[in-house]
Amino acid sequence: MNKLLEIHMVQNFAPSNLNRDDTGSPKDALFGGVRRGRISSQCLKRAMRTYFRAQQLVDETNLALRTKRVSQILVQALVDLGHSADDSERVVALALGGLKLKVDAGKSQYLLFLAWKEIERMAQLIHENWAALEDIVPEEGKGRKAAKSAAKAALPSGLVKSMEGALDGGRAVDVALFGRMLADLPSKNQDAAAQVAHAISTHKVDREFDFYTAVDDLQPGDTSGADMLGTVEFDSACYYRYAAVDLDKLVENLEGDRDLAVKGIEALLRASIFAEPTGKQNTFAAHNPPSFIAFTVRSDASPRSLANAFEKPVRPDQDGLASASIRALAMEWQRLDTVFGQQGVTTFVNATRSLLEGMPGTPAKNVEALVGRTVEQVKQLLEA
Repeated sequence: MNKLLEIHMVQNFAPSNLNRDDTGSPKDALFGGVRRGRISSQCLKRAMRTYFRAQQLVDETNLALRTKRVSQILVQALVDLGHSADDSERVVALALGGLKLKVDAGKSQYLLFLAWKEIERMAQLIHENWAALEDIVPEEGKGRKAAKSAAKAALPSGLVKSMEGALDGGRAVDVALFGRMLADLPSKNQDAAAQVAHAISTHKVDREFDFYTAVDDLQPGDTSGADMLGTVEFDSACYYRYAAVDLDKLVENLEGDRDLAVKGIEALLRASIFAEPTGKQNTFAAHNPPSFIAFTVRSDASPRSLANAFEKPVRPDQDGLASASIRALAMEWQRLDTVFGQQGVTTFVNATRSLLEGMPGTPAKNVEALVGRTVEQVKQLLEA
């Protein structure tokens, strides 16, 4: 990567089940020969995308939706433009079918990740071509592949091209950062500018079980025992989190808009600090901010995760597990800088009570200063 931003974090969560597998157990992985706690990159990215919108870090018009219900949004837009709901449903299904995005019972076959601007453009195109679409009668009884081909053939070729042209990413920050795949329109896929690693615990993790019971509030006084019982799995882990952003790719994905790219980077930095997975939080309330955050801006450099700092599982010392993990990370950082160079400019915050010696970079007083300095460094690098 020519221009690179990297995020390194150590975050210690209290007992929790933030990211579950198909059996309801906390996700895990083998690393360094031992079982580690794990939070998937998809889970982390979902939390960050949600945080973008909830905290209004990016204007709604520069965000996207991941949904099977795009057709329902299009139908409502057409109703607002004066068309009937029934006719709109049929016409929208035809138009999306022309893009090989078959709609069944108001939903697409798979999740579509589309920018608001893309959806608005498609609604306007359907409105402008309403007369041509209204006269088309869809053929019934065809298989999925044949139905898609028939729908595309029935539509005016100019409309199909215009609809395809509308799917240009819409300068959506979350699509530009995290990418998308449209299985039936591979030319409209977008490579992600950000690579987000699965968070793994810096130490060995053992699962635990919470046995719970619940008593009926209206249970007769002469009756004993619980009316419901069960178990919930959980663990407690100190995680290393890593992400890398190709800044040039981000600008490219946003159609050359550097100002929007910088705004997107600021949103990503803030979300990486404050956004949390939501799994089982009503049960565990594991709202634990990061113990250590480091942002590095580099040019003409290769991205490098520091996960190998924890190949040998960390054990807590007199200052605790988080502090021991941060020291292991700092040692690995120094070693890689010595061997590979490409140091770049690093700013970090150490939220623990223990002193951190030898950490490359400049300490920041708080996260506001950390984010502010890093955004300014990114801006300067993009303008260079």
